[in-house]
Amino acid sequence: MRHTQAPDRRDARVDPLAPPFPAELQAVFDRIMPPGVPPLVLFTTLARVPRVYDRFRAGSLLDRGPVTLRQREIVIHRTCARCGCTYEWGVHAAFFAERTGLTAEHLQSTACGSAGDRVWSNEERLLIRLADELHDTAGLSDDLWNALRPAYRIEQILELIALTGYYHTVSFFANGLRLPLEPFAVPFPTTRT
Repeated sequence: MRHTQAPDRRDARVDPLAPPFPAELQAVFDRIMPPGVPPLVLFTTLARVPRVYDRFRAGSLLDRGPVTLRQREIVIHRTCARCGCTYEWGVHAAFFAERTGLTAEHLQSTACGSAGDRVWSNEERLLIRLADELHDTAGLSDDLWNALRPAYRIEQILELIALTGYYHTVSFFANGLRLPLEPFAVPFPTTRT
């Protein structure tokens, strides 16, 4: 599995916007960030180009969709891990792992494990396989599709495919811009324990 070493702030290719932010932008940050948490470097960097940032936010799938929060986070973690995106993997581990019951063993498996790891239920194994197949082939095999259909509704499968694609985009931004890790981010595991 590819792992990108997290750059420090000196390595970032584009400087993020610095506070104070314009009132309209600050209002957006206030809506999407937990109270007392400054906006992510990803957001303040993309906000330098309002057209890109507006379209990026419009594609977000962090609202209440047809999949559970845990299912969403398994797909996001695995997708970011497969893309070597330590930045976004660490952000999601910090914000969502505890809320979704993803233990250190689950997180380790998203980063360095496989769908066959014992930490996953049968339905969760399908999520890991989905993220892996989409990453590796940009498609889903008949075998996986036939396994997904009894476990997930069509709207859930479409959401999972969209999540995987969206977090490839997030990973491309974070890795391409060499965004430094957020101070609160969970460190990315580098080997299996």
